Amino acid sequence: MSNVEDFLTSKEEEEIVLAIQQAERNTSGEIRVHIEKTTAISHYDRALEVFQMLKMFNTQQRNGVLLYIAVDDHKFVIYGDEGINNVVSENFWETTKEAIQNQFKQGNFKQGIIDGVLKAGKELQAHFPWTTDDENELSNEISKG
Repeated sequence: MSNVEDFLTSKEEEEIVLAIQQAERNTSGEIRVHIEKTTAISHYDRALEVFQMLKMFNTQQRNGVLLYIAVDDHKFVIYGDEGINNVVSENFWETTKEAIQNQFKQGNFKQGIIDGVLKAGKELQAHFPWTTDDENELSNEISKG
C-alpha cells in the first residue's frame, strides 16, 4: 500500500468515527484511532509516542485507549492508559486484538477497527460508566501520521 489515505475510504472513516461515538456513548473513557504507513521503531514504542503526541493522557480518569495501525508493516497496537489498564482483566487486550485480527486477516480493515473500538467501549463502560457531567475529552477523528 503506497499511501495511508488509500487504507480506508472517507466513507469507511466516517463509519469508524460513528463507532467511536457509539462506543463512548455509555462511558467516560476515550478512544482514538491513529493510522500511519510504517515506523522505524518498535510498534509498541511508536504507539506510546502517538499516545503522548495526541495528549491522550489528558483525561480525568486516565482512561484513554489508542488503536495504532502501521499499514505497510501489517501491525497494530492497542494501548490503554494507566486508569484502564489498572482495572481491566489481563487478557482483555488479547481478546480485543483477536477481534481486530480476525477481520484484518480477511482484508476487512474497517470492520476490524470497528469491532475493536466497540469491544474497547464495552469494557470501558463496565469500569468507567458515563455520568451526566461527562464530556468528550478527546477528538473522535482518525489521526494520521
